[in-house]
Amino acid sequence: MHKNTPIPKITLEQWAAFKAVVDEGSFARAAEVLNKSQSSISYAIARLNELLPAPVLELDGRKAVLTSAGNALYRYAAGLLDQACATELAAQYLASGWESTITLVADAVTPMPNVLCALQEFSLLSPLTRVKVLETSLSGTDEAILSRECDLAIAPRVPPGFLADPLTNIRMVAVAHKSHPLAKLKSISEAQLKTHRQIVVRDSGIRREQDAGWLGAEQRWTVSHFATSVDILRSGLGFAFVPEHRVAQDLAEGTLILLPLEIGAQRNVPLSLVTTNASHAGPATKALAKILLKQFARDVKPGP
Repeated sequence: MHKNTPIPKITLEQWAAFKAVVDEGSFARAAEVLNKSQSSISYAIARLNELLPAPVLELDGRKAVLTSAGNALYRYAAGLLDQACATELAAQYLASGWESTITLVADAVTPMPNVLCALQEFSLLSPLTRVKVLETSLSGTDEAILSRECDLAIAPRVPPGFLADPLTNIRMVAVAHKSHPLAKLKSISEAQLKTHRQIVVRDSGIRREQDAGWLGAEQRWTVSHFATSVDILRSGLGFAFVPEHRVAQDLAEGTLILLPLEIGAQRNVPLSLVTTNASHAGPATKALAKILLKQFARDVKPGP
């Protein structure tokens, strides 16, 4: 005699409402994110509280507050929703064979020529698979991975809960134009550096803003891409920490120079390839990951 499979009393929609309220901080914003009415969100939470032995959210005035039970169940709800989405994604992959679209996130420090070579090789293998490349920086890269906005990500950090393969080390160097006042010094202290304009690449994240690499200089210009940062450096309008591969030719020609900082003139940033849905990745995602790993192993030399 077969044992009946239990049917959950709580729907995925109710768990989604609960997670959205916690993530967004209010019923109104949760309703907006889920494209639902606020009354439907309120009803879903009320029903959730009725079905559970203890409520997960309580109202404190107009604010929804997590209970101790809700705090523990949030992690289970997030995992359940991730698994449900992954299952739907796997069904799409199975139905279509190779994926029709792959999204690749590349952090701003990524050497793009290596990525383009890999994409060219992949296009010969799977010409009908479209590839979307999203260029991110700092917390924007983390958010793209955590939200599973992408299939693959080239990232300087691997968020908890994700597996990754190492790609290479990127060397970040302090650079200025040969005519810049800093270029005339034989040794530069942190205090001296802070008196000059620093060019910083903007954080592409929307939930939090990081200032990685900024030294607290009195003047700061913020740009969206390292390409703009390098253009400003070539104009002699500031100094910056940039990936060495982006200024290799300028350094070789002597247009830009490495600044002789007393401390921290260079640092290595490890790049990894993250597969966001490793257990449900389709054949095209796996193929592109393999090609990227091969391309970086072949053409990028890790920094010392």
